[in-house]
Amino acid sequence: MSFDLLIHLVLLLLLPPFLLGVVNKTKALFAGRKGPPWLQVYYDLAKLVRKGSVFSRTTSWVFRAGPAVGLVTVILAGLMIPQGGHLAPVNFEGDLILVAYLLGLGRFFTVAAALDTGSAFEGMGSAREVTFSALTEPALFLGLFVLVRSSHSLSLSRMFGDSLPQSLGVSGASLVLVLVSLFIVMLAENSRIPVDDPETHLELTMIHEVMVLDHSGPAFGMILYSAAVKFFVLGALVARLAVPFDVGLWAWPVFMLATLGVAVLVGVVESVMARLRMVHVPSLLIAACLLSAFGVVLLVR
Repeated sequence: MSFDLLIHLVLLLLLPPFLLGVVNKTKALFAGRKGPPWLQVYYDLAKLVRKGSVFSRTTSWVFRAGPAVGLVTVILAGLMIPQGGHLAPVNFEGDLILVAYLLGLGRFFTVAAALDTGSAFEGMGSAREVTFSALTEPALFLGLFVLVRSSHSLSLSRMFGDSLPQSLGVSGASLVLVLVSLFIVMLAENSRIPVDDPETHLELTMIHEVMVLDHSGPAFGMILYSAAVKFFVLGALVARLAVPFDVGLWAWPVFMLATLGVAVLVGVVESVMARLRMVHVPSLLIAACLLSAFGVVLLVR
């Protein structure tokens, strides 16, 4: 096993919960509080693994499969996401399409598991999740199209790898627009403010959290961990676009600092902004689509 592959796997599997801790610490700093420990998410995961699970007799295998499929799909997607300009462990032409569909498959099973409970609240959250995801996917694909045009490749490892620094002179303005668009997509896909509030307990205003109300024990632990990994996966793309330069031997340290910086920025956004009203969320996501579309226009003008 090569050194780069080992670092990729270690970061993918161990760093995501720490990023959520960084977000929580940043929000606590803005609020003048001490906040939870840096490793609180790890403690929560360990506690959930030791607990038992409660399953309603009205649910089927879909409810049990939801957390497992969500975790497997996001880890498989993470294996195709390059980190710090290095090649991903799994890379081939067209892998960006597979990554998008893996994330979509995980969402599908999460929504299906919520609907399997027969709960009206979870059905409401599922409808919101599907509606907003239909607006984030065009922004994601249009943003990736800019990188496809600049790298002349359909592989994420090539798009976010050594071709990225070379394309700054030609497509720098487009990449800035894509960076902002992907950051909005990351907030929406991870149910962060201003799209959703991960700490709310009001069912009428929740999106993602309301879909997992009936999960408990290890199943809920898988949901929490998969959410952290998804945050890391999308944050890795944002971090690479934010620092697209070739830094040689410092690639891994710079990537980790950039990823931590993305987590801090998310905490700042959640501290200085309020959650948008539900009717205004589509406007934000459409703005992300337009930013990516303008990036395409600037590139093909």
